[in-house]
This record gives sequence, C-alpha cells and structure tokens, in this order.
Amino acid sequence: MNKSILAVAVTIASLTLAGCGTEANQAAQQQHLQPIDVAQVLVKPVQNWHTYTTRLEAPQEVALMPRVSGVIDKINFKEGDSVKEGDLLFTLDARPFAAVVDSLKAQIESAKAALEQAKSEAKRAERLTERKAISTEQAESRKSTLRQREAQLLALQAELTAAELDLAFTQVRSPIDGVVSRANITKGNNVLAGQSVLTSIVSNQQMYAYFDIDERTWNQSFADVTAQSEQAVVMQKVGETSFNFNGKINFIDNQINQTTGTLRVRAVFENDEQQLRAGSFARIKLAADKVSEKVIVPERAIGTDLKNRFVLTVGEGNVLEYKLVTVGERYGSLRAITSGLNENDVIAVNGPARVSPGMPISPNTVTINSDGIAFTLSNNHSDLVAKQ
Repeated sequence: MNKSILAVAVTIASLTLAGCGTEANQAAQQQHLQPIDVAQVLVKPVQNWHTYTTRLEAPQEVALMPRVSGVIDKINFKEGDSVKEGDLLFTLDARPFAAVVDSLKAQIESAKAALEQAKSEAKRAERLTERKAISTEQAESRKSTLRQREAQLLALQAELTAAELDLAFTQVRSPIDGVVSRANITKGNNVLAGQSVLTSIVSNQQMYAYFDIDERTWNQSFADVTAQSEQAVVMQKVGETSFNFNGKINFIDNQINQTTGTLRVRAVFENDEQQLRAGSFARIKLAADKVSEKVIVPERAIGTDLKNRFVLTVGEGNVLEYKLVTVGERYGSLRAITSGLNENDVIAVNGPARVSPGMPISPNTVTINSDGIAFTLSNNHSDLVAKQ
C-alpha cells in the first residue's frame, strides 16, 4: 500500500515539473522575439510623375554684328554684364561716315540753290510764253530742268538719310535685354558689315526647356493638356538633389515627329533671381492629369528577391508573411504600390533588413510619416520633388 502511494506521488511531481518547464520555455521564447516596427499602409490619391532631360535655352539670343564696316574705336561694356536694350556696346571710328554726311549736306545746299534758280527760270518762261517771247520748246526745256533739279534734291536727301544711318550704326547697341558675352574682336581691328561677330547676347529673364514626350505617354496621360492650360512642371539643375524651379508648359508642337514618335513640348521658367543659364543640363518632371488612389509604403519597406519586389506583412500570430508587389511612382521617401497589398495590410516598415518570412516578431506599432510630401498637383509639388 505504501509503495502504491509513493508511485502516485512521484508521478504527480513529475507532471508538475514538466508543466513548469513548458511555461518557462514559452516565457523564454516570448522574451527572445525580435521587436520590429510595423505600420498600417497608407492609401493616398496620387498622380504619376514623368521625368525628361533637357538643356535650357534663352528665348532670345543675338550674335551681334555691325551694320557698317569700319575700325573698332572703343568697347563700352564689361564682359559678362547684364545689358539693357539700347545700351552702347561698341563704337566704330565715325570720322569717314561723318565726312560723307557733311559732303552730302553741302551737295544738298547746292542742289537747293540750283532748284531755286530752275523754279525762277520756269516761272519766267511761263510769262514769256504768254507774250510769245520764247518758243514752246524753250519753255518745256526749262520745266524739264526744274523737274530734274527737284529729283536731284530728293536723291541727295535720300543719300543723306542713308549716310546718317551709317553714321548712327557706328554706335553698336544691344538689341535686347540680357547678358553679354566677351568681346570677340577688340579695339583697333577692322570689322565687316553683317559678317564679323562682335559678341553674343542672351536674354535672361526667362528660360525655355524643350523636351520630347513619346506618343503613347502623351495620349495616356496628357491628351487634354494644351498650352493654354499651363500644365505645371518642376525642374532640377545638374548636380542638385532637389527640384527647386517651378514652371509651366507654354508650347506644344503641332505634330508628332514621325521619325521618333515623340511630341516636342516646351516649358518656361522665370529667372528673376538669375540662377538659370542658357545651355545648362536639367531634368524636368511633370504630373499626369489622372488621379487615382494607391497604397503607399516607405521605400525602405520594399525588398528585392532576384527579379521580384516584395514586402513583409504581419500575419496571424504576429508571423511575417512574404507578399509579392508591383511598385509604382516614388514620392519623396515613400513609394506607391500598384498591386500586391490592400489598405488593411500591416507591414514591417524597415523591410527585410533583420527579419525574414515565417519569423514570429514582437510588433512595435508606428505611423508612416507623409508630412510635407505632395502626391498630386493640388499640393505643393515642389515639396514633393524636393524630397526625392
């Protein structure tokens, strides 16, 4: 009897120890679970952004050439300065042109005197004709002489006008507002009218950016855009990380280029602070008109598995699950997901850096921060691209 009681007691003690061991193992396992930041995905109305490369062009560019031939007497500008329309840039030796003007003025005075004499003789001929004192032939000759003197005076006055223009053209002035380059030909050198390039000037109050959009993209995303709609664009200069310059489309070509299958489009940017230069390389971004809702996740939450993109979601029992996804447009530090996730999914926001599918975790719930990031043109699009 005592042996039976002892056996039962030993069995009960063994079961009690086993139960305690299981609870201890479970507690230890809970203590060793990896703490991971998780968050519910965002759902936002977004627009797709398209990027194109370009070089800036000045709306106006002048290769400055003289209108008359001569010798450069003076250079009246500092190379690289801003100039206004009408500013004096070069002065040619004006003395030969002034001499021609003076000569023509003297010839005009002589022609005026000859004209007065011809008028007097013509009037006298009329009186003598009435008295039959001279022949009709002589009278007609004096009238003809009068008309010749009038024509000679008009011709000399026209020559004087041309000579005065040539004299004025010895002062070479800027035809536009802009920035002047260096002087290609210096003082003392002879220049030829319409051939010698003295310098170049480019306007600088605005800058143009031409770029080509393929026909399919245009039809899908911009079919309703016109030059009058002033579609907003943003621009990034080479070497910069943000798109700080805001502009608008102000020209759309009238036909598709049959060779390239693209449409030429132009954006214009104001350059009040003189930060843009003609010839600069730049990147242009513009948003499609269509707005649609997309799942949004942090860029770092997306992993790469050979050719696939995936996101780790939190499943039943806080176990991570592998979800294949298709990624869309990037918005700052966030990325749109076009397929693979739904609005109720909870994801590992830091991606597969320290975890893997099938791993149980200890979730630490956080919120995906989208402050200051624009997803559509209704927001400040410069904030959007500034974060990219």
